[in-house]
Amino acid sequence: MNQILETSRCYLRQLTIDDATHFYELNLDPEVIKYTGDNAFESIDAARQFLENYNPYQKYGYGRWAVIDKKTNEFLGWCGLKYSPELNETDLGFRFFKKYWNQGYATETAKACLDYGFNQLHLTKIVGRAMEANVASVKVLEKIGMTFVMKCEFELHDGVLYQKNN
Repeated sequence: MNQILETSRCYLRQLTIDDATHFYELNLDPEVIKYTGDNAFESIDAARQFLENYNPYQKYGYGRWAVIDKKTNEFLGWCGLKYSPELNETDLGFRFFKKYWNQGYATETAKACLDYGFNQLHLTKIVGRAMEANVASVKVLEKIGMTFVMKCEFELHDGVLYQKNN
């Protein structure tokens, strides 16, 4: 199963091609991807191809992880860390199906990923970027202890950069 970490309600594991349908459906919702700069996948097969080529686990030792409800085994979304070699930094990101919004899943799993990054991966800094208009994501970054650094461009929109150092 490649479980990476666990929270009180969820476990996080590596994404696999078996997640293609969930990935496709998650990005199909315009409200879910509104502040991401991403487009919906054209098909489940396109989502599967993306996952087949998704290799940061092998390349960097970490990546975005599937968030699975412990009780129901349901795919809630994803959360995790992403290394950007061009910036030499690790970014925290998350995306959940709308029916799981405002239930604390993003905060719970983002905090766990932050802790994992510092305590297991021994990262010294993790950043979080969001469009300024994405108030919910900004709140999550603040709740997990990240500090506002500056306004910046995010996917060609007004954005904010948050950071936490170990």
